[in-house]
Amino acid sequence: MNISTLARRAGISPSGVRWYEAAGVLPPPVRRDNGYREYSDEDLSRLTLILALRRLGLTPAEAGRLVDRFIEGEVPDVTLAATLEHQRREIARQREDLDRLEVELVDLERTLAAVDLYRGTDARPAAISVLFVCNGNSARSQMAEALLARFGRPDFDALSAGTRPRRVHPLAVRALAEVGVDWHAARAKSVMELVDRRFDYVITLSNSAREECPSLPGPHSSLHWHLEDPSTIEGSEEHRMEAFRATRTELTTRLRPFIEIARRAAGLLPAVDGPSPRSAGATA
Repeated sequence: MNISTLARRAGISPSGVRWYEAAGVLPPPVRRDNGYREYSDEDLSRLTLILALRRLGLTPAEAGRLVDRFIEGEVPDVTLAATLEHQRREIARQREDLDRLEVELVDLERTLAAVDLYRGTDARPAAISVLFVCNGNSARSQMAEALLARFGRPDFDALSAGTRPRRVHPLAVRALAEVGVDWHAARAKSVMELVDRRFDYVITLSNSAREECPSLPGPHSSLHWHLEDPSTIEGSEEHRMEAFRATRTELTTRLRPFIEIARRAAGLLPAVDGPSPRSAGATA
């Protein structure tokens, strides 16, 4: 086969084939009498395997050496085997990151869908009521309630509850105190205490809480922000404290855009519309 056919079947460009040859990763091809390159099925197999190893993160030289050893029947050395195992772990981590990103995008889409909930009506609530639900109402949901009360005042009425409440975690109180929020008097509440109350948003903060949360009355937007429970982290107090700080940071990151979107949904801020034809022409 010629270089164009080889490149097409391998999924790269002819210039990519020439690059691998120039780098010494692919052996020089056989030349026809007219000087054109001639490639075999073995060349295609070698290139395909090299490209697969490159996608796993190996350098061109590493991929070429490993393929040579496969072809020659040698067992790969420990270093290359360790590199492959490292890449497998990296791929698994990236998949987890992508899954997490997909969940966050779904959350954002649901929040944006709520923008039309109050638009066009005069009956707007005095404050946007939000309920945060997790398992124990001891850390994540307590911190979310406190931070929303701080960032969203006076437009939000924030509450939190748990499906299996237990006492408020002292490190959650400490993490909030570090950013100027006094939360020492808070108590854990059961979501069953709030089943007769209406909310604009119900935000679950753990997968199990989403499954166990009872149905709440009235129309509301249900969001799910899965956060790891910092109270399950073991180790020194400072190590555990870092987990609570990380939860505080993640909640802050999620709350900032949520607050603006919810305010716009309730008509407390002007809606964000596309540019008018005149303004678009002015910037062109």
